Amino acid sequence: MLKTFWAIVRFFWYLVLSMPQLRAVKKLEREGKIAERDEWVNKGVHDWARYVVGLAGGTVEVRGEENVPEDTAVVFIGNHQGNFDIPILLGYLAKQKAFISKIEILKVPLLNQWMRLMQCTFIDRKSPRQSVKAMAEAVESAKKGYSLVIFPEGTRSRGKPVGEFKAGSFKLPVKAGVPIVPVTIDGSWKLFEATGRMAKGHVVVTVHPPVPTANLTKEEVAGLHDRVRDIVLSALPADMRG
Repeated sequence: MLKTFWAIVRFFWYLVLSMPQLRAVKKLEREGKIAERDEWVNKGVHDWARYVVGLAGGTVEVRGEENVPEDTAVVFIGNHQGNFDIPILLGYLAKQKAFISKIEILKVPLLNQWMRLMQCTFIDRKSPRQSVKAMAEAVESAKKGYSLVIFPEGTRSRGKPVGEFKAGSFKLPVKAGVPIVPVTIDGSWKLFEATGRMAKGHVVVTVHPPVPTANLTKEEVAGLHDRVRDIVLSALPADMRG
């Protein structure tokens, strides 16, 4: 328990130490230097994410990163095992990316500013109107070239079998016309959810070949969530597949 407490302290201390960099990034944004801003944000977030995974003593192995297209934005869609999934994807996949996040995260100081600079989208699940507006903003963000991450289970599986993928999550890549890159995360739940405290563990991230979303028929769109789920499940142990 003490390890978890000090990890949380170090987590927020790292954010405090990032304030000079945060100010520099905001200055670039005010000056309209968006490409430079994005480069700084990607580097800062990448370093922070690896630091967070290291707090638990986690190790990460990535397989298939060559499957990520370099010339277009994508929507990464994967299973959601635990709280460390986000820093794992941020720190160990090179392509710059943002997240669809619960609006409650905006209450966390400094972290909320970094997430806005990353072009994250915040959804209030209690407000259908706000959720629709937020998803429209996410579509525009993808069209502008910003890759996104979605966990279509809607909750963490915490080491249990993968839940169903919600079909609504797939409207974003279809409307934006960008490829889906299926991602399988295996082992992240061991870093916290297994014991309720920080713990060492090895995580394997498998990046699958992209799934095009352009020019799909209605039937293909309707079956997209099951198709992508099957791809994600293919890299998991049998007892995790559900």
